[in-house]
Amino acid sequence: MSDDNATAAMRYKEIIALSRGSGENLRAWELERANALESEIAEAREAITAATEREQRAAERATRWWKMALHNVERLNFLDLGENPQPVMTARPQYLERYLEEVKPSYQELVQAVLALGWRAKR
Repeated sequence: MSDDNATAAMRYKEIIALSRGSGENLRAWELERANALESEIAEAREAITAATEREQRAAERATRWWKMALHNVERLNFLDLGENPQPVMTARPQYLERYLEEVKPSYQELVQAVLALGWRAKR
């Protein structure tokens, strides 16, 4: 065997070893990435579940406030009550609590306004 053949054989073995190592590295990376993706998917599912529950609680709370408001104004026959409120799709989810906190003072203002109207009607 000549030096050229020995060198070529060594180079061939080196290339084969590198390709095997690359294949193993790629498989290891793919397994790590698959595990990471599974974890991200699980976290996303949990986030969706939590958001759905928050949305349901907010809808129940808004419905409760709306019914209380209707109860206060239903005896005012000159008001057209309109339809029930609908979710605003452009609302920012991170402001949900702020939005809900704004309902109580608005409701209290409504109650005071209805009481004032009732007081004037009694005169």
